[in-house]
Amino acid sequence: MRAARAACDEHGGAADVRDIAQRAGVGMGTLYRHFPCKEDLLAEVLHEQFSAWVARVRTAATAADPWTGLTAFFDQALRGCARQHAVMDCVVAGWSRPSDEIAVLGDIIDELLARARAANLLRPGVTREDLLLMLQSLSFTVKVTPDDKSWTRLVTISLDGLRAHHPTPLP
Repeated sequence: MRAARAACDEHGGAADVRDIAQRAGVGMGTLYRHFPCKEDLLAEVLHEQFSAWVARVRTAATAADPWTGLTAFFDQALRGCARQHAVMDCVVAGWSRPSDEIAVLGDIIDELLARARAANLLRPGVTREDLLLMLQSLSFTVKVTPDDKSWTRLVTISLDGLRAHHPTPLP
C-alpha cells in the first residue's frame, strides 16, 4: 500500500501497476493476488487518501471566524490536491461516484455556507453546488499550474467573488 500511495501521489489514477509492484519489491502475481485489478488497488488508495483529505479540510473549516473557515477550507483542500494527485484526479473529474467522504464534504460545505450567511459575509445566492464546482475548477487549476503562487492568487480572486459586498446579483 505504501508503494501504491507514493505512485498515486505522483501520478494519480495514471499510476502504473508495474511501477507499484517494482516499488513494493513484489512481482505482478503477488500484487494481483491482493488486488485482482488496478481499479481495486486505486480505489483502496483513493479511499484512504480521500478520507484523510476530508478530515483535514473539516479541521480547517472549523476556524472561529466564518470567513477564515471558508478560506482555510479551500486552502487546505487545494493544498491536499496538490500533494495527492489521486485525490486531485477525483476532484477534477467531479463527484461521479457517491461515497461517504463526498457526503461528508457536502456537509462541511453546508456548515460553511450557514456560518458565512449568518454572519452576512456571503454573497446572496451562493449554493453548495457553486462551492463544489469552484473546488473542482480550482483543483484543475492546481493540476495545470507549475507552482502554488499561480493558483493561490486565483483562489484569492475567486473567494473575493463570494463576498457579500457585490451589488450585482448572480445569474
